[in-house]
Amino acid sequence: MDIASISLAGLFASAFLSATLLPGNSEIALAALLAHDPSQHWAAIGIATAGNTLGGLSSYALGRFLPRPKTQPRALGLAQRFGAPALLLSWVPVIGDALCVASGWLRQNVFAALACIAAGKFARYLLLAEGVRAFAN
Repeated sequence: MDIASISLAGLFASAFLSATLLPGNSEIALAALLAHDPSQHWAAIGIATAGNTLGGLSSYALGRFLPRPKTQPRALGLAQRFGAPALLLSWVPVIGDALCVASGWLRQNVFAALACIAAGKFARYLLLAEGVRAFAN
C-alpha cells in the first residue's frame, strides 16, 4: 500500500468512529490529509462521507434494538416531527448520534435515512474541504 491509500484508510476509520458514540476527529484527519496532498480532494471527501455515513447507519441499527425510553429525549422528538430529513443534521456533534439512534428506534425507512445521513455528511465534508483549499491558496 502506498501512503495515499494508508491516509485514506485512516480517514475512513476516523470518519466511521466519529459518527458512532465513540469520540473521533474526522475533521482534523480530513484537513491534515488535504493540507498534505490536495490532489486527494474528491477522494478524501468521498471516503470521509462514506465512513461517516456508515458510522451513522451503525447508530441507526443500534436504535432498532433499543427498548422504548422512559422519557422523550429531544432527538426522538425531532426525529418524530421531521422524519428522515432530520438526519440532515446527523453531522452535528452529540445530537447527530442521537438522531441516528432515534431514527432507527422509530424504524424510519432505512433508504430515506441513508440518503439524508449521506447528504448531510457530504455537505459538511465538502464545506470543510473547500475551506482547507481556500486557506491553502
